[in-house]
Amino acid sequence: MSSAERLTRQLARAGVSEVRETADALPTDGAVLLLRVDYAFEQRLIDALAERPGAVLLDGAIPVAAHVPAAEAPGVAAAIAKGSAADLPATVDRLDSEGLAGSYNRKLRKREIAYLIPLSPQTVDEVEARSFAGSYKGVTDAVTKYVWPVPARIVTKWCAVRRITPNAVTYVGLVLVFAAMWAFWTGHYLPGLVAAWVMTFLDTVDGKLARVTMTSSEFGNVLDHGIDLVHPPFWWMAWVFGLPAAGFSAAGAEWMIAIIFGGYILQRVEEGIFLRLFGMHMHVWRPFDSFFRLITARRNPNLVLLTVFTLFGRPDLGMYAVIVWIVLSFLVHTAQIVQAVIARRSRPIVSWLDAA
Repeated sequence: MSSAERLTRQLARAGVSEVRETADALPTDGAVLLLRVDYAFEQRLIDALAERPGAVLLDGAIPVAAHVPAAEAPGVAAAIAKGSAADLPATVDRLDSEGLAGSYNRKLRKREIAYLIPLSPQTVDEVEARSFAGSYKGVTDAVTKYVWPVPARIVTKWCAVRRITPNAVTYVGLVLVFAAMWAFWTGHYLPGLVAAWVMTFLDTVDGKLARVTMTSSEFGNVLDHGIDLVHPPFWWMAWVFGLPAAGFSAAGAEWMIAIIFGGYILQRVEEGIFLRLFGMHMHVWRPFDSFFRLITARRNPNLVLLTVFTLFGRPDLGMYAVIVWIVLSFLVHTAQIVQAVIARRSRPIVSWLDAA
């Protein structure tokens, strides 16, 4: 998309109701946001600027954006067009990217200074790379963090160029959810794993596509997170029921299914308890907690276990390994809550990412 189109979408996400592509006929009252169209701004900068009257964003010594009263807007707009910080009013706050938006992205759980890049043919690749990286969560599972980024960027760009919507990608993922479930239920584990892994990959793509194209919607968010929240335990249940069809014993199926659903629900409850008690996700409290999020008994780490054992011809042992890992992960999360409750008696609970 063009820079003007991108900025228009970003401003809409920041709650700006009226957008003009030139500085002509500026409003005579209220507040005005001014941005150079020849720059790429991370969304955090737009959001922070919209909430900070009297701020001017600088790229080095060059003013590139501002939030000022309408009475000051013509003079500030002239200074931005000229690229001269010396022509700015003395009353404005001059801030760089880190000063405006900070370095901790709480929404995506990572430390990263928001990008601010001048647009030119030479910087297009950099803007694309930083835009995609800026859409990625910093604390997540190992597959999403280390395996998917390169192919996901390729597919995300392919979808963006063709105007494929994030919801369309999510619907394909939903079809694969049921395809994998049916394959597991009937004991066809390898085809089911292929469908499951493609689904998890598309689950990464749809969110990144929504963020980089600024096309996220409330419906899409509910659809995507609703699918993510519901399907994993049903996959594992189908896996257990499919063992006899694949020639393996399903002895103890009742207690395995009880642990699958009980462990899944209880771990989500534990995360909610931590968030309620301490105002942050348990996975960002300490470095260990962020590390454990890489491997805790969520969908992708469980799929890794099932895939490895299935490739060695023992999908039954793979499910037993998942059961054990669910129990151990539950115990680790319980310990995290207890440790945080104890620690809070002597000091505030602050994320290591926020405090670094």
